[in-house]
Amino acid sequence: MNKMMVIGSISTDFVVTTDKRPEVGETITGTGFETTFGGKGANQAVASARLGADVYMVGTVGSDIFGKELLLNLTTNKIHTDYVEPVTYEPSGSAHITIADGDNSIVYIPGANNEIDTSRIQSLKEAIQFAQMVVVQNELPQEVVDEIIELCFESNVKVIYNPAPAREVQQSILEKATYFTPNESEFHQLFPDMTISEGLAKYPNQLILTMGSKGVYYHDGESEKQIPSYKVQPVDTTGAGDTFNGAFAVAISSGMSMDESIRFGNLAASLSIQKFGAQGGMPSLAEMKESEHFEKTWNIK
Repeated sequence: MNKMMVIGSISTDFVVTTDKRPEVGETITGTGFETTFGGKGANQAVASARLGADVYMVGTVGSDIFGKELLLNLTTNKIHTDYVEPVTYEPSGSAHITIADGDNSIVYIPGANNEIDTSRIQSLKEAIQFAQMVVVQNELPQEVVDEIIELCFESNVKVIYNPAPAREVQQSILEKATYFTPNESEFHQLFPDMTISEGLAKYPNQLILTMGSKGVYYHDGESEKQIPSYKVQPVDTTGAGDTFNGAFAVAISSGMSMDESIRFGNLAASLSIQKFGAQGGMPSLAEMKESEHFEKTWNIK
């Protein structure tokens, strides 16, 4: 079983569904409201755990009722919470999501997620060295993300960096990540002066560009490659990227090839968007194996 450490946000999602988004100053009547579990870190941890990885979550929650529920959700999904700390002076993180026409827009409030610092990461140095894969995202302070990637690089531990939400990142940090996985919008914010093809060629077998229905692109050192997505009718795209990252982490750390790992991630993401909620649709390994697209050669048990 893969031992994986996910360092990132743990939040509650407040999800509104509506036929259209309101204009400025406009009040409309929505069609539904639901509270679900989220946070990019927790989402990716859940995605990996459901696919059989032994996942240790690192993060911070508030001491409020939401924090208690977030911890319970992690343990329910068989995720180790030894490194999740509650704080009393900040509320738990939250995301406020509007879904219209099968797509989403999000306001994220970090809350307790921003209370993790570089000294906490240094205290995890020994634990990180025992991980087969570390996964980190941008819903943490950038200096903390930098410290994680530097520490993994120094310790020769593989790290997947999902630079979302997008913000400026030093090139030296990107170069030290084993893999980094922006979507198209995030790529252009990271590399405003580069075309997609130029970026892929500069970071072969490292930059994995997720393009939604267009599939996933990377450069194998010889040529640019596209791995097509699986065509489905989406119900809710929230968490699709997190599902891909969690599944890709499981596959690549299991010894699968880049192409296989991306196809595995694409299949998990395609299943996830056919259900409601960031974590609600994340498939188990058994559900993956029921798909007609599951490949018997995939080395996942």
